[in-house]
Amino acid sequence: MLSNSDLVALTAFRRDLHRRPEVSGEEVETARTVTAALAELSPTRIVSGLGGHGVAAVFDSGTSGETVLFRAELDALPIEELSGVPWSSQVPGAGHLCGHDGHMTMLLGLGRLLARKPVARGRVVLMFQPAEEDGSGARAVVADPGFEALRPDWAFAIHNEPGRPFGHVSTRAGLINCASQGLKITLTGRTAHAAEPEEGVSPGRAIAHLVPALEALGQGGDLDDGFRLVTLTHLRMGEPVFGIAPGEGLIHATLRTTRDDAMAELIAAAQALAREAADNAGLTVQFEVQDEFAASINDAEATAVAVRAMEAIDVPHGDAGLPMRASEDFGVFGWGAKAAMLCLGPGEDHPVLHSPDYDFPDDLIPVGTAIFERIARDLLGTQ
Repeated sequence: MLSNSDLVALTAFRRDLHRRPEVSGEEVETARTVTAALAELSPTRIVSGLGGHGVAAVFDSGTSGETVLFRAELDALPIEELSGVPWSSQVPGAGHLCGHDGHMTMLLGLGRLLARKPVARGRVVLMFQPAEEDGSGARAVVADPGFEALRPDWAFAIHNEPGRPFGHVSTRAGLINCASQGLKITLTGRTAHAAEPEEGVSPGRAIAHLVPALEALGQGGDLDDGFRLVTLTHLRMGEPVFGIAPGEGLIHATLRTTRDDAMAELIAAAQALAREAADNAGLTVQFEVQDEFAASINDAEATAVAVRAMEAIDVPHGDAGLPMRASEDFGVFGWGAKAAMLCLGPGEDHPVLHSPDYDFPDDLIPVGTAIFERIARDLLGTQ
């Protein structure tokens, strides 16, 4: 259990992280801060530079056994913070408005407890991954050659989820977060004078056709195997002037499915529609996929381990609000391990994630840390 002095130190650590947010792929100082805090705990090994700026601390019992990984995220969001708290972001245009500062702090709290009372067998890996917000971080970490020596048998993560009662956890076996990808479609023709549009090749008709056609590919509904959702997030054609008929158009669409294989099918269908529209209009078309998130699917056995741990320490839990349309790249860790994501409530009326007035509640730190510790000791014991 964390002491009062632990909680004071961890709260200060969390607020310091909150003041100095770094967005995806730029988490240099955050990684250094985390590494320095972990070094004070004398783990068996600290690995840095994983998948970019990722940091992992290994607490090895010295006795053979399984590897249990707990994950937090390093990155913040490119959103101006308007919370008004004394520890508000000091970085213009960036803020820890998803709670990753709190997630990192819970992991550091676990490290403090493991340093005092090591596990009896196997090892614990505290994984601070980069670039969760754009979906690239977990893939980069898992693909990093340095991750091979850390590869876990079990993987767990906690994400705070507003709308749930404070301290209440939602989890379940099966789908937790949808797969999603951002598809950028660039249509290129030829500009012309606005008085002679027939001399050019405009993307206008193709875009007009594609807006309803793309949306028709996925209109939401129940989060079952057939779920498909296409959301158009940005459209642009030509320049904001009156004398030029446009020669280029841009469409951004976010695609969501409940399965990774279904995502591949949906992307292919969207690209086929765009190619046909481009061909019919005499345009060329290019595609770029961004913000690629795998579906996050909880393993049944890992979920059962987490539920037993929560019951042992009287943490209320259920499956309210699950599964979610929103995406989370933790699912990648489940490709090679028994993995489970837990959604921890900061309060039913707490500001929502990614809102400018969001701030992680410090009182959640001991709750998340206690859940992680119980999972670790249930799987690996205590020396």
